[in-house]
Amino acid sequence: MMTSGHSTLFRIGRTGLVAMAALALVSCGGKDRPKADLAASKITTIGVNSYLWRASLDALSFMPLVQTDSNGGVIVTDWYANPNNAGERMKVTVTILDQDLRADALRVAASRQVAQNGVWVDAPVQAATVQKLEDIILTKARDLRRGAVAE
Repeated sequence: MMTSGHSTLFRIGRTGLVAMAALALVSCGGKDRPKADLAASKITTIGVNSYLWRASLDALSFMPLVQTDSNGGVIVTDWYANPNNAGERMKVTVTILDQDLRADALRVAASRQVAQNGVWVDAPVQAATVQKLEDIILTKARDLRRGAVAE
């Protein structure tokens, strides 16, 4: 014999099971699911736009990496000296600020040093150098997105 409390609990549990079953059946309907837009500007499997992230890693692939944080959107390289110009070295930090593929979602900062009397001395970085790197990353990101649309 069930008490009033057990009877009520049993009814609530049975109602919950029926509701879950009905929900499962509704979701199995014969309707076509909308296709996912793989090339959407917001790709959120990581914390930032994945096209900008992959393009940044690709653009900096020749430099040794010190830190990469896909959730925070930060890539920091170590010092890199071009073999053709060993008296100069560069270090780059790329920050992806948003999940959208937009030019203002990308920030590039560079440091430059030159060797003087066997010591590395800070030197100015031309603004065109940083702008060119930003353009390379944005172009690669757009190409990646276009490639995803074509598939």
